[in-house]
Amino acid sequence: MLQRFFIFCSGADTDILEDCSAGEQTKYAGIGATVFFTAVMATIASAYALYTVFDHYFTAIVFGFIWGLLIFNLDRFIVSTIKKRDNFFDELLQATPRIALAIIIAIVIAKPLELKIFEKEINQVLLEEKNDMTLANKDQLALQYTPSITTLNTEIETLKKEVVDKEAEVNALYETYIAEAEGRKGTELIGKGPVYKEKRDKHDAELAALQALRTTNAEKIAAIEAQIGTLATEYQTKVASTQPVIDGFDGLMARVNALDKLPWLPSLFIFLLFLAIETSPIIAKLLSPKGAYDLKLDEQESAVKSWVTQQKGQRDVLVTTDRDVNNRVYADIAEEQELYDYKRKKARELMQLQADAFYKKQKSVL
Repeated sequence: MLQRFFIFCSGADTDILEDCSAGEQTKYAGIGATVFFTAVMATIASAYALYTVFDHYFTAIVFGFIWGLLIFNLDRFIVSTIKKRDNFFDELLQATPRIALAIIIAIVIAKPLELKIFEKEINQVLLEEKNDMTLANKDQLALQYTPSITTLNTEIETLKKEVVDKEAEVNALYETYIAEAEGRKGTELIGKGPVYKEKRDKHDAELAALQALRTTNAEKIAAIEAQIGTLATEYQTKVASTQPVIDGFDGLMARVNALDKLPWLPSLFIFLLFLAIETSPIIAKLLSPKGAYDLKLDEQESAVKSWVTQQKGQRDVLVTTDRDVNNRVYADIAEEQELYDYKRKKARELMQLQADAFYKKQKSVL
C-alpha cells in the first residue's frame, strides 16, 4: 500500500509499472518518496514563514498545506516529464529547465527553515538592531524638543542672573552705608548722619526691589519649568507611542535581513542540503539506466505516435481524393448543354427585371 502511494507520488504510469520487475517498482517508489518528503518539508517551511507574517496558527497551517500541495504537484510534474533517451546529453538538456525550477523551489523551501534553525542568533541580531533603533528614535524625537527646552533653560538662567546681579547691587549698597557709618568711606565721619540715612534709604529701596524681583522671577521660573515639564512629558509620550513599532520589528523581511548578517557558510550548507533533496529525483532519473518501464513507456508512446501519424495520413489522402472527385464532377457538369440553357434563361430574366426597375426609377425622377 505504501509502495503504491509512493509510486503515485513519482508520477509513473501504474498500469505499465505493474508489468515490470520488483526492482523497477522499488526505484520509482524511492523517487516518489523523495517527492513526498520534499513536499512535507515545504509545508513545514512555508507554515513557519507564514506564521512569522500572520502570527496565527490556523492561517499558517492552511496556507502552508496549500503551498506543500503546490510543491508536490510541481515536483511530481518535473519527475514524470523527464523521459529516458538514448543519449545522456539529450536527457541533460531536457532536464536543464527542470533543474533550474528545482533550484528555485529549494531556495524557497530552505530559507524559512534557516530562519527557524538560526532563530536564537537572529533574535540576538534583532535585539541589537532594536536597541540601536530605540536610541536613534529617542535622538530623532529629541531634536523636536531640544531647541525649545534649551531656549527655556536660557530664559531661566537669565532670570536667575537678574536676581544674582540685583543681590550684588544690594550688597554693594549695604557695604556703602555701613562704611559710611564706620567712617571708612564717604564723609569719613563716624556715626549715622544724613549721608548715612540717604545711603541706607537707597539700600532699603533696592532691597525691597530685590525681594519683588525674586518673587517675580521665581514665578516666571516656575512657569517656564512647567513648560519644560510639559515638553518632557510630550517627549516621553512620543517615545512610548513609537516604541511598539520598534518592538514589532521582527517580521519576515527583518528576519531575512538579520539572517544575511550571520556567517554565510552554515546557510550555504543548509541550502545545498535542500538543493540535493529537491534535485535528487531528477538526478536519480538521469543516472539510472534505461529500464523496462522506460522501454515499455517508449513503446506505448511510439505506438500512439504511429497511429496518430497513420490517421493523419489517411485524412490527408481522403481530403485529396474528395477534392479530385469534386473537380471532375463539376467539370463534367460544366459541359452539359441543358445546364447552360437553364442558366442562360435565368440570366435573361434577371436582366429584364433590372431594366424594368431602372426604367421605373428614371420615370419617377422625371
